[in-house]
Amino acid sequence: MQKKERFSKFIDHFTQNYPEPQTELRYANPFQLLIAVILSAQCTDKRINMVTPALLEEFPTPEVLAHATVNEVYAHIKSVTYPNNKSKHLINMSKMLVEQFNSKVPERIEDLQKLPGVGRKTAHVIASVIYNQPVMAVDTHVFRVSKRIGLANHKATTPLAVEKQLVAYIPEKYLPKAHHWLILHGRYVCTARNPQCHSCNLTHFCRYYKKNIT
Repeated sequence: MQKKERFSKFIDHFTQNYPEPQTELRYANPFQLLIAVILSAQCTDKRINMVTPALLEEFPTPEVLAHATVNEVYAHIKSVTYPNNKSKHLINMSKMLVEQFNSKVPERIEDLQKLPGVGRKTAHVIASVIYNQPVMAVDTHVFRVSKRIGLANHKATTPLAVEKQLVAYIPEKYLPKAHHWLILHGRYVCTARNPQCHSCNLTHFCRYYKKNIT
């Protein structure tokens, strides 16, 4: 199967069955989502959704969080991965928002990546979810599923390489949605250790299934 055809089948399936996918991180505004995405690095959304309510209740705005101590933030997020570093990131990110961006989460990828704790993936999540920009955030689920299905080939050995291959074939209007399609499929069906091929609806064009199951 040609790559163009595989992408077409991928888009057809998800536009028909999951036309409006959403992030599973809970948030009420861009600042809250930014905090959640920073905390979610190498951690589950379920865990993040457990710790953010109390954190955001005590530190509801960039101005308030910018004046917090590391120990105060740590007390709320000690159950997530790398809580010491993330506590520092959240405080310094808030300070930069206040001092350089008028306390607003910026739209530009370049500006987002200036914020402490914000890498390319996090910046793309914010840009796509909040501002509906045509960018692709590649996390572990997106990386794994893209390669398994055959949307990305064996030459794509880094998240950036996978991102470039996805962006080349997915129409811009679907890019913000495709990020969620791949994440949710990887989280609930195409799992890392035991992919649920028996309940997957993508087997008719999946490269992994053709090679390993059939």
